[in-house]
Amino acid sequence: MPNCLTIRSYSKQKHSHAHDYHQLVLPVEGSIIIRVADFSGKVTVGECVVIRAGEEHQFSAEEAARFIVADMDTLPISMTLAAFSVFSITPPLLSYLFYVKAQLEFQVDSAMEQALLNMFYQLLERQTFHGRHDLRIHQVQSYIADHLAENLTLDELAAIAYLSSTQFKKRFKQETGMTTFQYITQQRMLKAKALLTHTDLPVHRIAESVGYQDLSAFSRRFSVHFGLSPRALAR
Repeated sequence: MPNCLTIRSYSKQKHSHAHDYHQLVLPVEGSIIIRVADFSGKVTVGECVVIRAGEEHQFSAEEAARFIVADMDTLPISMTLAAFSVFSITPPLLSYLFYVKAQLEFQVDSAMEQALLNMFYQLLERQTFHGRHDLRIHQVQSYIADHLAENLTLDELAAIAYLSSTQFKKRFKQETGMTTFQYITQQRMLKAKALLTHTDLPVHRIAESVGYQDLSAFSRRFSVHFGLSPRALAR
């Protein structure tokens, strides 16, 4: 049925079919081997495969693998303009998929299912579609998102990507358009803004949660980034 999110598993046996609606397959455990349009290969956690209406596709997977599958009548405009079939998803969308999985594993009513789908679509609209990213850099981005309170070093992040520091700096900027420092700062400021807007945590606690022990330094950085002070946003 179009316009729904479901959790699915597949078998090792290859299947092939087409349908009259769009389908997105997003692994949350394991991977899927799929052939669709001009793509043939493995799609794993942190990626999404786009199966457009009418496209014949062949697929198989380990039975233990799990996928969030979105059947949709329409796709975001930016996605309809993209020519590729597989792209890397952002850490926020990946985190949301794990939340969806947890919710769908329990009985939920139609209103809850619609709310989950609406949020999924909104996150999808905020995606930038540039095809598959380097999974090593994507892994580092996920690590950064989970460790913003810590002192993140270039050597540490390069080791996660299994690259030398020089290779990592070059590759990271190619993938994100920013230096590692610029990216970490951006993610810290975005998280701080969200916490200031949607929680009643004191400003010094929010500063600490995004890696700033010095409240003055945090306030200066935040003001430069957004053009207003943290206290102007605090609830």
